[in-house]
Amino acid sequence: MQRIIIDMDEVMADTMGGMFEWYKNNYSLPLDYSKMKGSWMLGIPEEHKDAVRQHLYSEGFFRNLPVMENCIDVVDELNKKYEVFIVSAATEFPNSLRDKLEWLNEHFPFLSWRQLVLCGDKRMIAGDYMIDDHVRNLVHFKGKPYLYSTIMNKDETGYERVSNWQEVAEKLL
Repeated sequence: MQRIIIDMDEVMADTMGGMFEWYKNNYSLPLDYSKMKGSWMLGIPEEHKDAVRQHLYSEGFFRNLPVMENCIDVVDELNKKYEVFIVSAATEFPNSLRDKLEWLNEHFPFLSWRQLVLCGDKRMIAGDYMIDDHVRNLVHFKGKPYLYSTIMNKDETGYERVSNWQEVAEKLL
């Protein structure tokens, strides 16, 4: 059985959407989406960056994120055809470890705890396919990489892209 590696943030979980919704509810200054190349933090007004960082580190932020459209159904089907591992570079945000585990258990109950890898660096991960929104995670991957399109990677080239879970299904199911 072939192995597929799937990232969580901005691939399965709408991290930016969750943060932008929180930001909109707490601050009146607009976000500058044009500056978000490489990191969405670049589009946050300078006077609010510390508050946004604190919110990222807060307990519960990663627990309450929306699921990307069609993700649950497609991952369920992938899980029947592939050896699926959900891999998240989560240790930068210690509170995210429990949050992400609980989020996965709620939304993806068909996945086993053995299919979850919470790590600091994805270079040690091996598989046949990887879906990730960060080129830094794909550049060392030995299998077939798919770049999941987001605001921050819109100018990246050299990778086959998927823009949503329907496209993932078309390529891998």
